[in-house]
Amino acid sequence: MRVLFLIILMILSMRGAFAFDVVYPGMSNVTINSPSTFFVGSCNPKSTLLVNGVQVKIHPSGGFAHVVTLEEGENKFVLQNGDELKVFLINRPLKNVKNSYTVPELIEYEKLKYVITSDENVPLRTSPVNFGINRIVHLEKGIPLSIDAEKGEFFRVVLCSNKKAWILKSHVQSLDIILNGSLSGFERADDDEYFRVIFHLDKKVPYEIIEGENFILKFYNIKDFPDNTYVFEFPYKKITGTSRLAGYSGSYDGNDFVFKIRKFPVVDAEHPLKNIKITIDAGHGGIESGATGCLGDKEKDITLLISKYLEHELKKRGADVIMTRSNDSYTELFERVDIANKNDAMFLISIHGNSLPDSADPNKHRGTSIYYYYNQAKPLAANILAEMTGQLGTYNDNIRQGSLALVRNTNALSVLVETAYLINPYDNAMLVDTSFQKHCAKAIADGIEKFLKNFP
Repeated sequence: MRVLFLIILMILSMRGAFAFDVVYPGMSNVTINSPSTFFVGSCNPKSTLLVNGVQVKIHPSGGFAHVVTLEEGENKFVLQNGDELKVFLINRPLKNVKNSYTVPELIEYEKLKYVITSDENVPLRTSPVNFGINRIVHLEKGIPLSIDAEKGEFFRVVLCSNKKAWILKSHVQSLDIILNGSLSGFERADDDEYFRVIFHLDKKVPYEIIEGENFILKFYNIKDFPDNTYVFEFPYKKITGTSRLAGYSGSYDGNDFVFKIRKFPVVDAEHPLKNIKITIDAGHGGIESGATGCLGDKEKDITLLISKYLEHELKKRGADVIMTRSNDSYTELFERVDIANKNDAMFLISIHGNSLPDSADPNKHRGTSIYYYYNQAKPLAANILAEMTGQLGTYNDNIRQGSLALVRNTNALSVLVETAYLINPYDNAMLVDTSFQKHCAKAIADGIEKFLKNFP
């Protein structure tokens, strides 16, 4: 019944006269290296649309998505809507065996070499691949490392005798030699909001934080400890009685290393969001428009509308809300994370509309999905998704672990909400509907409340 109501609202809210418009591909002469692609756009739903003579299904909103196969070389497509023709030439590059990818060779050194991190937020990875779920930790600038090999664009880092990692060559500079650091001790400095442990070191060393019921910190290149590794265990579940987390961080303050775990706030059963700090991130903005929907609407505009409705909904329930943008402005990805962290937000919610690569079929992908990176945010993602799919009637497109900049933040519980697919005609018609946008905001707020109420 809810879905029918939404469809009626969508049909009643259709805007103006229908024009024949193709929003993807964005140009009539393009190169696409894929076995297939799709045409996305809009036209009069009562008209007939043909692509190379094949009739295309048109949604009542006027939106359409149609998949075509690409042969190697030039592909010509004629789109006909009534008397109007649009011709697209799509080139699929020919295969060239000589230019095929070659796996980089592993070059092992006869003796250790030394480097030092030259950038902030440098990822140490489990494999020499510059993407995916393979990050161990993000290191600050000025941390010395021992390396024993290289492979392609990566150096292999020696952390201890039984643990190695990989770092991009572009993130480090050469160093003559490194000396092991020393640990003079640590102290607890808890306050009302955080468990806090301060480790006193005489120099910066590489480290690792392992999230769990018992947090484990490992400091490498520390003398006077077995394998030059100091291991500290914080029994989080034993202390708090729960394994659910609300954010944590570890960073250097000079040569001291400060480890913090946010204490889960006391939740008011009547008003669970009261005084909870939440950062809302409206995806894209300014020069970065994001995806374009079938009806020509830009992702940056839809995400801002939903984010403003969410801001209103959360403030109404007593939350302290911070916006990464409140207008059509451009904000760097890492600046968005910094805004959340500088405001000490417990939640970072990034709002997006989904799209697909050329090889996929937009008609077969619908619904809401939510991305997280660290396990601490997984229960939040699950609660929000359950509320959104239950209240909105969107397909459950699952929660997914993804290496996205907005969710690789441990200070806050960070998730990225793909509200629905902009390039799917059915989802797109919902996304541009004001009623859907408001209900979307309410469902997200309910999901956050549900997460808080379920603690511990």
